Amino acid sequence: MDFATLKALKPSEFEDAADAYRATDEMANAAKDTVDNQISAGIRNQLAGATAKAALRELAGLSKNFQYVQTECGLVSTALDGFAFDMASAKRRLEAAIEDAQADHCTVHADGSVGFPAGRKPGEEKDAAGGTVTGSAGGNPTSDALDRQAASIHPNPHYGAAIGYADRIADALQEATDADAKWAPKLRALQADDDLVVSNRDWTDVTSDRGGVLKAADPYLDSIKGPPKEATPEENAEWWKNLTPEQRADYLAFHPNAIGSMNGLPSDIRDDANRMVLDETTAKYQLDLNAIPKEPAKYTPNTSGGYPAVLISPEWQRWHDKYADKKARIEGVLKGSEAIRDRFDRTGEGGLPEAYLLGFDPTGLGDGKVILANGNPDTADHVGVWVPGTKASLESVEGDLGRVERLWAQSHRLNPDQNVSTVLWLDYNVPDNVFPQATRGEYAAEGGPRLHDFLQGNGVAQQADDGSRAHTTVVGHSYGSTVVGVSAQSGSWDDPQAADDYVFAGSPGVQADRAADLGAGADHVWAMGAPWDDQIVRQGGRFMGLGDNGIIPTDESFGGKIMTSDAGGHTGFYDDNSLSLRNQAAVIAGKYDKVILE
Repeated sequence: MDFATLKALKPSEFEDAADAYRATDEMANAAKDTVDNQISAGIRNQLAGATAKAALRELAGLSKNFQYVQTECGLVSTALDGFAFDMASAKRRLEAAIEDAQADHCTVHADGSVGFPAGRKPGEEKDAAGGTVTGSAGGNPTSDALDRQAASIHPNPHYGAAIGYADRIADALQEATDADAKWAPKLRALQADDDLVVSNRDWTDVTSDRGGVLKAADPYLDSIKGPPKEATPEENAEWWKNLTPEQRADYLAFHPNAIGSMNGLPSDIRDDANRMVLDETTAKYQLDLNAIPKEPAKYTPNTSGGYPAVLISPEWQRWHDKYADKKARIEGVLKGSEAIRDRFDRTGEGGLPEAYLLGFDPTGLGDGKVILANGNPDTADHVGVWVPGTKASLESVEGDLGRVERLWAQSHRLNPDQNVSTVLWLDYNVPDNVFPQATRGEYAAEGGPRLHDFLQGNGVAQQADDGSRAHTTVVGHSYGSTVVGVSAQSGSWDDPQAADDYVFAGSPGVQADRAADLGAGADHVWAMGAPWDDQIVRQGGRFMGLGDNGIIPTDESFGGKIMTSDAGGHTGFYDDNSLSLRNQAAVIAGKYDKVILE
């Protein structure tokens, strides 16, 4: 970059351009929310038929386009801020060199050369003529020594200073040239395809773009103070609060995984971040699946004429050994991701509120991570957090999402005048089988503190100016109740109470032998059981020690309230319109008088 260009350059103009892209990002986000939560939701709630379905398909595509615009504009705005940051640094060096040269009676010419006046060294009889010098960038000890030697030999005492100023100018120009060369290809790479379809390839390009810009923007992003390491939810919230809107947008654009999993941040921010992660993850996994060769025919005729008549083909065996497990894993992630998208698309059906994706990781702790809320828990009057048990995973999340939706519908029915949010919390290493994994306490020991941190984060995000929080109920099903029990006993003595009520359905034990040990008061600890396989689960947990001293929540000696259940077995507690479901929903809605006890 030449002297005149850098001198005239205004980094603020690029910052203004970044602000414009950021405004477009915000408009796209608002438009996406309007399409999803008002227009599409209204159609689902009021219309039916082929025309309505066709309109919803088109609107889903439009929403996806807005999501892509939001994500890409976030990257562009941060790239422009990074470019402006680098150029501002170079220009400050240039302006400082010019100012120092002028203060030392030197003249900076239009080409960046430095003129020095006539001068006389001590002991000389007459002035040495002035002159002009041109600097060189990238000094080193050898070149600096040569400059000092030349200055000592030169008859004009101003020569050495002029060389120093000229070199500083050359260094500033080189810094600007390097920044321009670094950012030009990054910004060009952010140009989207000139079509109206957001493809899987487009989303994987987002991931690539983010990586490229992130590396280039390190100096700028490093100027944004990151969150404290191992921060509490309160510290996370305070960090976020102290960022400027521009810094928040830039951090979100380049660290969606971190923001999406940060307890204590507002739910709408976490939702934005996790939807970015979901879209990019789904695109990558779909392209990976498409790259797997087609499965060959499994059997081939036995040409020897012997028994059996067909044999497993060598081609299929090679394919199976190389690709079968990978294909199954990918398909599991895509199945779970599709279930999450389907939940987004059900917003408005039967009054179902908008969904907030508060956590997503396709491989989190082995089973995948999904935290999804029906309704915004930050603004709800009542929040129910449901923790699933053995075998829960991203691949099978559709069933768990349905259970949490039914809890919302029933809770809303019981308390229609207040806002209710129900949350699926799948963020622990779930036992993959009943025996031996679900008989061990280690899974709950790991997951309980994670759940406690999430609940504390919810409380921070919910907290009103007067310090009040939503009425919160934590529901644990099967082994999930063990996780909830450990969570209730996690944290320190001065932590705010994480939950107001605890509900246990089909619990094999909660690592406590008294309801009072859970901190909410025995009158706010509820349990229910069922016959057949549920008896096996509960009594098995008692026998294996998941309940302290062999005591489980449905025991009278535990001290909690035993609710009447009409579930036919261990998986029947969430059947639609069941008494079991209504009892749990009554606690979530704060309608304790509606709970039917044994």
